[in-house]
Amino acid sequence: MRWFLQLAYRGAGFSGWQVQPGGVRTVQGVLEDALGKLLRCPTPLTGAGRTDAGVNASMMVAHFDTDGDISDKDRFMASLNGIADPQAISVAGLTQVGDDAHARFDATSRTYRYYFHTSRSPFLEPLSWRAPGNLDVDAMNEAAALLTGISDFTSFAKLHSDARTNICRLDDARVVRVSGDETGARYYFEIQADRFLRNMVRAVMGTLADVGRHKITPAAVLDIASRLDRCAAGTSMPPEPLFLHNITYPYWTPASRCPLP
Repeated sequence: MRWFLQLAYRGAGFSGWQVQPGGVRTVQGVLEDALGKLLRCPTPLTGAGRTDAGVNASMMVAHFDTDGDISDKDRFMASLNGIADPQAISVAGLTQVGDDAHARFDATSRTYRYYFHTSRSPFLEPLSWRAPGNLDVDAMNEAAALLTGISDFTSFAKLHSDARTNICRLDDARVVRVSGDETGARYYFEIQADRFLRNMVRAVMGTLADVGRHKITPAAVLDIASRLDRCAAGTSMPPEPLFLHNITYPYWTPASRCPLP
């Protein structure tokens, strides 16, 4: 039987999602170890994506297989939460799906959010980037709107990655003020696409930050993309303010995501 597992995690202390050689600590590795103890057999876990070291997920979906049914799903999730790192990982849902369902290949879109704030606060960092107070958010939004006309994101991708193509279908990109924020100084950059390249969101955010500082014009993002050169784009922003926020499937809707502070 195949199961979709919905979870959230804080990326600090992990070398990303995916299991890696050398025994480094990863989210997938911690969960596979916990599942193996619960099910009493090795249990591979396949995630909907691969977040880099330090990157968070308020929603991640992964699938695993069992020989039989899990009769008490609530108890199973409670046990999994207790065995896996309870301070960094939170399992929120468990759903039986068809045997051919695939957490990665069946996902139709993924959404990331990069949080930032424009006034000093001792409570937001490192999960939000402290930006200059004079950051031009309107100019950033003008540039973000142009991103949807780009298909080749080589200029925003990590060099020498194992990606077979740097083509992505970008559906939406915009800067949004955090709802309910009394200071008016908290924002996030939201970007939705069918797939993402390694370091792509952080490189795009670094380029938009250059726009917001008036180092480059909004239209410059099109020139940067056309160069197909990572050195043309902005710096890679810190990973801690980046969250995998949403994943969509044609046949299944995840439960509400883990709340943020």
